[in-house]
Amino acid sequence: MRFGRRALLALPGLGASVGLLPRAAAAQAAWPSRPIRLIIPYATGGGTDLLARAIGEALRPLLPHPVVVENRAGAAGVVGTEIVARAEPDGHTLTAVVSTHIMNRYHLAHLPYDPIGGFTPVAMLSRNTMVLAAGAAQPFADLQQMIAFARANPGKVGTGSTEALSSFIGQELARRTGIETPDVQYRSGGQLMNDVVAGHLPVGWTSTASATPHMQTGRVRILAVSTATRTPFFPDVPTAQEQGVAEFDIAGWVALLGPAGMPGAVVERLQALLTQAYADPVLRGRFTAMGIEPDLRPGPALLEAMQREDRLWAAAAAAGHIQRQQ
Repeated sequence: MRFGRRALLALPGLGASVGLLPRAAAAQAAWPSRPIRLIIPYATGGGTDLLARAIGEALRPLLPHPVVVENRAGAAGVVGTEIVARAEPDGHTLTAVVSTHIMNRYHLAHLPYDPIGGFTPVAMLSRNTMVLAAGAAQPFADLQQMIAFARANPGKVGTGSTEALSSFIGQELARRTGIETPDVQYRSGGQLMNDVVAGHLPVGWTSTASATPHMQTGRVRILAVSTATRTPFFPDVPTAQEQGVAEFDIAGWVALLGPAGMPGAVVERLQALLTQAYADPVLRGRFTAMGIEPDLRPGPALLEAMQREDRLWAAAAAAGHIQRQQ
């Protein structure tokens, strides 16, 4: 039996929903109706910023409007991320965050949003292997030499970090090896690496993407990587595990999030566009040149990773390995 529009509107409970269907479909079909703001809650020049700009450029031919990358650094990423948490969930305001987005729940004194429930997980973008970078003029050429120097000079080996994850890695290494390495905080991996190159900072934990542009200067050494396996970007650099730090295996990621409540159709279209962009050999070549490890996964897989991270950092906080800021 066929029903006309008037007959459908007359059915109990269906009138309102049927009336909304054309409007909702039109809204989704029109996305994006204006430029997309991609807010990076970290300073320019770091790995996340470089990744976001490369993806924005790759998406430009696939969209009727550009992706405009906007840096809003501050408060360990909270300043920019809060803007997105409060934005309209129409797919025109997004953010790219590192895995510290989850860890901040246990590290910061106050977080003005729920890092999981307050956002729509759109896609995992990349895996972040962290590397320990040192200036070539420093009096150590590998991790064991750095540890020995730090033992002989307590508090003299300042270790740069850019957010809670890199800070945690530095302090976890110090805890496991019994050394004292003061945490020196930076707003971006680019700023951290500039000070490593200039000799102002002895060592710093940062992403492969932040370290790679400086390797041709001859003024930087990579002492170790944070994961259980070596990174293809620095295949000759042994892991911390290989250099005697047992079971040391910590990595991060970069993810694309939107405000909570984004339409499923918009999320699916974003995922399809990202899949198309990631298949482009030009973008993949840029990833390799920049030291970025692409790891594109859809929203449900990202949500699973976020929930797993939450359990990890909750356990670390309960064990006293993460100190909440006062």
